[in-house]
Amino acid sequence: MLPDLSSLIQTFGYIGIVAVVFAESGLFFGFFLPGDSLLFTAGFLASQGFLNIFILIALTTTAAITGDSVGYWFGKKVGPFIFSRPDSFWFSHKRVEDASAFFAKHGPKSLVLARFIPAVRTFTPILAGVGQMNYRTFLTYNVIGGVLWGTGLPILGYFLGRLVPHPDRYIIPIVLIIVVISMLPILREIFRKKKSIS
Repeated sequence: MLPDLSSLIQTFGYIGIVAVVFAESGLFFGFFLPGDSLLFTAGFLASQGFLNIFILIALTTTAAITGDSVGYWFGKKVGPFIFSRPDSFWFSHKRVEDASAFFAKHGPKSLVLARFIPAVRTFTPILAGVGQMNYRTFLTYNVIGGVLWGTGLPILGYFLGRLVPHPDRYIIPIVLIIVVISMLPILREIFRKKKSIS
């Protein structure tokens, strides 16, 4: 899937990028979408003239903030009912438990930190809604996290695309590195739990 991100972005353009970012940010079924690698690749393509970096950043940041807000209200209204359902392809109690533990440990700032952790970023705003977090507090941290994530990764892709000679040769390895880095917090938590059990 990763090697196809470039062609997918070029095919669906801004609409596809916004849809993925919005869904992964706050819709409970969006946990499997490749947010980090998508944003980086979109920034890279902007450096090659396929997208406008300023339009890209404005759209991704807005989609990230809006997606989280929808996740919050979803969690506030129907979260308890959804979380009582059995596991399925679209829903996993394990992912919710991981996000819940992360949220409990870091409090409101988890809304910022979770932006950079796949799956956790999908469920954290929903859990904030379930927990009846004050919306003004939620929105403050949501905006901070949305700006950092929705701006930072496209800019990283953009500048690497402009600075590295023949960047098209390195896009797949770089995207893979980003995926691995984004998975490190989850792997560290798994290792920590196994170590505490043993």
